[in-house]
Amino acid sequence: MSDLRSEIAACRLCSARFAATATGHAPNPVVWFGPGARILVAGQAPGLRVHEAGIPFHDRSGDRLRDWMGVDRATFYDRARIAIVPMAFCFPGYDARGADLAPPRLCAETWRARAMEMLAGVDLTLLIGAHAQGWHLGGRMGVTERVARWRDHAPEVFPLPHPSWRNTAWLKRNTWFEAELLPVLRARIREVLDR
Repeated sequence: MSDLRSEIAACRLCSARFAATATGHAPNPVVWFGPGARILVAGQAPGLRVHEAGIPFHDRSGDRLRDWMGVDRATFYDRARIAIVPMAFCFPGYDARGADLAPPRLCAETWRARAMEMLAGVDLTLLIGAHAQGWHLGGRMGVTERVARWRDHAPEVFPLPHPSWRNTAWLKRNTWFEAELLPVLRARIREVLDR
């Protein structure tokens, strides 16, 4: 597995793509998984703060996600327990209007199958956002509908909205998420981590 992590960390396939973005940055793959992980956090792509820090969910979104999961920072960043494998390992950049660019499919097409093979012992997968949900579950369902149908995939898979603070209004409109889904998710995480 260390060879795979080193290969991903050295990846520069998107150098020209990232140089052409409004941010004009170089690739900086954020690789955060290890052998024995029981939980997979499948996100979308690192944001700018994560790109700069080299630590996944090293921002307010990470604070919210850890709260949703009911885990502390030490548990969340324990690679032997929780694997964080986004659909793209690098920050995709911003467009000319300052909006986040989508994770390049090339990253998942190049690395995802090998990473998933290495994480065959995962008991619980959290699919965060449309890109991760579409890749893992297929179909053309929107995030709200997919998350509302979380029972279709539990207890092995939980589709979640992105924990970005931009989604605060979504959380206020969809009170069932915190009232119904999160208690089940937290209980399942405790069950998996306590094994």
